[in-house]
Amino acid sequence: MLANMRDYDETRRSFHWPRPKEFSFAVDVVDRWAKDPSLMAMRWVGDSGERDLTFRHFSERSDRLANALESAGLRAGDRVLVMLPRVVEWWESMLGLEKARMVAMPGTTLLTPKDIDYRLEAAEASALITDAANTSKVDAAKNARGLRARIVIGAAPPGWTSYESLLAGAAAKRTPIPTPADEPSLLYFTSGTTGYPKMVLHTHASIGLAHEVTGRFWLDLRPGDLHWNISDTGWAKAAWSSLFGPWQCGATLLVQYGTGKFAAPEILRFLDTYPVTTLCGPPTVYRMLVQEDLSQVHCPTLRHCVAAGEPLNPEVIETWRKATGLTIRDGYGQTETVILCGNFPPVEVRLGSMGKPTPGFDLAIIDDAGERLAAGKEGDIAIRVEPDRPLGLFKEYWKNPDAMAASFRHGWYATGDRGMTDADGYFWFVGRADDVIISAGYRIGPFEVESALIEHPAVAEAAAVASPDPVRGAIVKAFVVLAPGRSASDALVAELQQHVKKVTAPYKYPREIEFVTDLPKTISGKIRRLELREREEQRKKHA
Repeated sequence: MLANMRDYDETRRSFHWPRPKEFSFAVDVVDRWAKDPSLMAMRWVGDSGERDLTFRHFSERSDRLANALESAGLRAGDRVLVMLPRVVEWWESMLGLEKARMVAMPGTTLLTPKDIDYRLEAAEASALITDAANTSKVDAAKNARGLRARIVIGAAPPGWTSYESLLAGAAAKRTPIPTPADEPSLLYFTSGTTGYPKMVLHTHASIGLAHEVTGRFWLDLRPGDLHWNISDTGWAKAAWSSLFGPWQCGATLLVQYGTGKFAAPEILRFLDTYPVTTLCGPPTVYRMLVQEDLSQVHCPTLRHCVAAGEPLNPEVIETWRKATGLTIRDGYGQTETVILCGNFPPVEVRLGSMGKPTPGFDLAIIDDAGERLAAGKEGDIAIRVEPDRPLGLFKEYWKNPDAMAASFRHGWYATGDRGMTDADGYFWFVGRADDVIISAGYRIGPFEVESALIEHPAVAEAAAVASPDPVRGAIVKAFVVLAPGRSASDALVAELQQHVKKVTAPYKYPREIEFVTDLPKTISGKIRRLELREREEQRKKHA
């Protein structure tokens, strides 16, 4: 077990990644904490009330689920899509799948039938766990018909198995199965620029074990802390800060679940009501909070505030600090990694900076030839993977050798982000090296938006880019060339937006649409999204 960071330089010098042959987060971490029957794992707050849940609860329930899944005919290595909101069963499912040595595929409940279809087929999934609100979407996905198990939280429609009835019929005790540390454990889908989402495959060690550096070094957690991470369970941020990081440290999670929209006033009320010690959220949350009247903000137990997902504006950090006395500490990582760089507690925060590299990572700015660049020079943010590959890095882009070849080169893993360092070793984010749009912490591939638009009969061509936005960081803007005989109108804008919401996950829809006669292209016919993006940046700057 690691010690919390007190001296950055000393921790970096002395740090070595553990290399166990066997490891299971559910067994070696959660079951270990469960030996103390009183140790709280979660305070769950929902529309129906509150529940305080111990690590023992999650240990016992995940044992039952693992036994139930095996009794249903599922086997080690099977992929299982987990599409649940912030309900207790999401945590039970993630742990139960790990105990059964199955591969969990977390997905947001915003997925459409088309999204579900793609994931089930690409991952060759065997089963799915969701809630009653989403069964109809699954039923509309043709690839769901081949699943060996469809499990639902709540009342089970025809063709589905009730989660509770499944657990009720399962053995209560379980003998742990030896789990190779390098065995696949978790599969995330992450948006790209030229195709549908890539499959990011993690091992038990690369995510369940390695996220201890996230929990101890960045979040600075320990037993007795009440940690609140504002994140959808479908995103890797939940793995970072709502599961592996905090529970490695024995901290208690505050989990909010509601059917309505969770707005800034409600977040401030929670901070006033519950003894939260650490708050983690995407920059969008903090941008919303500083729009409120913070003169009466009251959060006496709050020790740390952190943000991740995209760079946070310095002015937002300063406004929050004046109101609360706490400086929001930015952190940087990816779906493919644990935290790579951060403003750790002992490190002086430089507003706007990503901070310094996480112990255990040789992080650098490199050029196209894989050479390190000097301070002040812009290049690719990369991790050295030769001769020693760090533990907190995904196993592979599963079934995608082209993506692997593009990302792993010259002994480095290139993150796809651009940055630079200063003379004191701080890292500064410049932007994406590709055209992926990051809006309110969501990664949105332009290809998916463009594909959805082109399905509409009014659209001949489309290009989607990031357009700067003061709250979300960026929004999706689409440039649309209309089909012959079609005319631009506000009504058509609304129609196209609704069309995209139906075809793909609603958060991907273009909040702005501009009709154009043609799109800038390369000599080979590829759309120059960079030119459109730069045009948007200049337009917003002078607006």
